[in-house]
Amino acid sequence: MIQLLGIGLMGFFLLVIQKFVYSRLWQRHLTVSVSFGTDHIFEGEFGELTETIENKKWLPLAMLKVKFKTDRNLLFGNHAGSRMTDQYYRNDMFRVGGRERVTRRLRFQGGRRGYYTIDEISLVSADLFFLSQMLADRPVRTVLYVYPRPYDSRRLRQALLQMNGELLCRRHLLEDPFEYRGIREYQPYDDMRSINWKATAKTGDFMVNQHNYSTLRTVRIFFNLQDDNVLKKEDSVEMSIRIVAALCTFFLKQGIQVSCYGNGVDILTRTATAIDPKAGRQQMDSVYRTLARIDTSKQSPSFVDTFGEMLFNDYGDTFTCFVAPNQYADFVGLLARYKETGRPFFWFYPVERRTAVSQLKLPPPLTENIEVIYPDVS
Repeated sequence: MIQLLGIGLMGFFLLVIQKFVYSRLWQRHLTVSVSFGTDHIFEGEFGELTETIENKKWLPLAMLKVKFKTDRNLLFGNHAGSRMTDQYYRNDMFRVGGRERVTRRLRFQGGRRGYYTIDEISLVSADLFFLSQMLADRPVRTVLYVYPRPYDSRRLRQALLQMNGELLCRRHLLEDPFEYRGIREYQPYDDMRSINWKATAKTGDFMVNQHNYSTLRTVRIFFNLQDDNVLKKEDSVEMSIRIVAALCTFFLKQGIQVSCYGNGVDILTRTATAIDPKAGRQQMDSVYRTLARIDTSKQSPSFVDTFGEMLFNDYGDTFTCFVAPNQYADFVGLLARYKETGRPFFWFYPVERRTAVSQLKLPPPLTENIEVIYPDVS
């Protein structure tokens, strides 16, 4: 009887000791991370989320739950341990031995353009006999951009070809200061900075450097995402953003400088979109990231108030594109005033169903510059 009592007391003390040890040491030398395999994907593409657990101590963890949440527009499918409401909630269970590393990869699809983060994970563990649970929250920071898929359709391709032809016809020839062509006599309209002083000293007359000509082409893209309708035009607004991505891609691939301005609210800066003119691959990345961060759930500021003055501050070598899924009076009036200046432009007007330009209630001069774009993947 005494032996049984002794064994019982010993077992009780072992349970208490292991419970105490686990409560103090379960987090020690335990590293848990959650990360996206890349920093960006396009809409519809697949990505991978990696959960990594590294237990660098000898004490094993018989049970470890890793919980986190992210946006429901990242489509993970119906995996065990997941739950979806307004967010996607993940609850994964692991068994991690001492000095062991465990990795789990979850495949998902980028269901919608956006800027997605995972900012915190929750850990739940227990002692060897599951007598008690230990909880901890840890901050993490992993970010994924889901870029808008550039819109493509036969109608849009035809409009781009037409617009490109107009650009080629209207482009202005400018002197390139880096391309030397020769020397000639000074004329009253010449810039004093172009005088070649060595040649002037030899001849006794003012001589100036001649330069070859090059073409400087710049395209500005303005987009107006204002949507004050009771029934929101979410599809048309998203199509507008895809059209902006398509326009930027089209012109940047030709080496043209592109700038992009719109009243979509940036989820990070809480300001309207503004991308200054540049060319090259870095500009394309900047455009994609900025478009991905537009939060269409926020009220768009007035396009006219935000960009009305900027619109008229262009140069002779600038071509302007507009993208807008609505024809509010102030916006249409702004375009009509811009039309009166004689500046070239196109307005891409996305609609949810096939609509002829003649069906739109617009001032007649504007119909010459409008391209109605409707869903058509052919």
